[in-house]
Amino acid sequence: MLVAGLVLAAPTAVYAADSAAAPRVSLEGGAIEGRADGPLWRFEGIRYAAPPIGELRWRAPRPVAPWSGTLPARAPGPACVQNPRASSDNGGGDVGAIGEDCLFLNVVTPGLAPDSKRPVMVWIHGGALVFGAGGTPVYDGAPLARRGAVVVSVNYRLGALGFFAHPALAGEGGDPNFGLLDQIAALRWVQQNIARFGGDPGNVTIFGQSAGAESVLALYASPLARGLFHKGIAQSPYGIPSHPLAKARITATRVASALKLDGANATAADLRAVPADAFARLDGPGLSLAPGFIVGAAALPRPILTTFRRGEEAPLPLVIGNTSDDGSVAIAFGVDPAALVKKLGAARVAVRALYPRTLSDAQLGRETARDVAFTAFARRIAYLHSSRAPTWRYYYGYVPEGMRTRQTGVPHGAEIPFTMGTLDGCDCLGAPVTAGDRAVAQRTTQRWFDLARSGTPVPDDADAWPRDDRRRAVLLEIADADVVRPDFMKRRLDVFIGALKVLGAFGR
Repeated sequence: MLVAGLVLAAPTAVYAADSAAAPRVSLEGGAIEGRADGPLWRFEGIRYAAPPIGELRWRAPRPVAPWSGTLPARAPGPACVQNPRASSDNGGGDVGAIGEDCLFLNVVTPGLAPDSKRPVMVWIHGGALVFGAGGTPVYDGAPLARRGAVVVSVNYRLGALGFFAHPALAGEGGDPNFGLLDQIAALRWVQQNIARFGGDPGNVTIFGQSAGAESVLALYASPLARGLFHKGIAQSPYGIPSHPLAKARITATRVASALKLDGANATAADLRAVPADAFARLDGPGLSLAPGFIVGAAALPRPILTTFRRGEEAPLPLVIGNTSDDGSVAIAFGVDPAALVKKLGAARVAVRALYPRTLSDAQLGRETARDVAFTAFARRIAYLHSSRAPTWRYYYGYVPEGMRTRQTGVPHGAEIPFTMGTLDGCDCLGAPVTAGDRAVAQRTTQRWFDLARSGTPVPDDADAWPRDDRRRAVLLEIADADVVRPDFMKRRLDVFIGALKVLGAFGR
């Protein structure tokens, strides 16, 4: 089962008054020492669960063993096992050291007084559930911390080490969504520890992009995550179905065969004896063995969309949206957008009629992929959730000023420096940062912080970003000047949602 037994003492923080001194926080298991960063305190590479190695591979996260002395917490821990090039090749930055012992998190805080009760923001990185890490520069929590948040970023198990349902493991009684269990364990750690870093365990916002956004929705849907967070932001979650348990077992059997084991007959001991780096060579964009959330166990009893359709998700405020070129991710997964359009056959003419300004098949493929997998999915989730909790939808269309001659839309993930405020520190725009870029980042990062602080992204002017609901489909288009858009893309989204309902992908 999940991490249990982490009964912690009353929040205690010990640090020197001199801002250059190393801050120290005492946890139940022992003390950790971070570092000063201007007006902020950083604690990086904090273990939130025992190393998932040896017999703990493919087991739910276990408590951290107590330690003596003071452990350094001044640099992020290793990223979880993955293809070492996948993150940098797909715009996520260099993840640094990689290892199976990877269940670490990072905390950036503006102060350590336990009674500060600052809003907490927990970042869940993306990467198709096969690559990424919480400690890369584009995810730096400092800009949000300077606004007053305590920001946590998390590593979780990836690929076949994180989502694996081999029949040999079924007898051990575990849940195959090990990466999702890691996220839940990290949220439990936040509940039990974040007051020691000046945070309010009663005001936790989870946010993430792509697979991280899908993780946010999975946590809304998971019975095991109830009470561990209070708001969420899902940036470009995708409408790709989760894997039924039976299908996941077939996939895991193929993984075993690819590792030169005896497929379904491989034992748990055989699987745990495989070197961890062998799994990195299996995982990555474009590989058929890439995992997804597995449906049918305790962490995720039903598909995410089914849970929302049944009204069984956590009834908590939600911001959800996507970018104007999220379809660019199709290329990373080896999909040729032009070929995608050709496969439409006779339906190609009808689809093209929905995009009268789009000329090439390649561009039509990207826009169709964006709207089917991202825009329509976000609208459907918002429609379902809005009857249970405040819901806001956005469409991110701001292209950095220095990139406007090279791109016409915002690629998948390119909004992150603007929502986290890291565009000056991540070297990820591909062009010099302008005053206009900074203005959009300032405005958008503040809205994300306002949701965490107050429960609404527009605490002073609700009309600046109206809620989306079943009576009126409305979103905020984030651009040079943000614009409220009622019935945004209504015709084409109605067509796609209707078609996906008929196919059973979006419910009835």
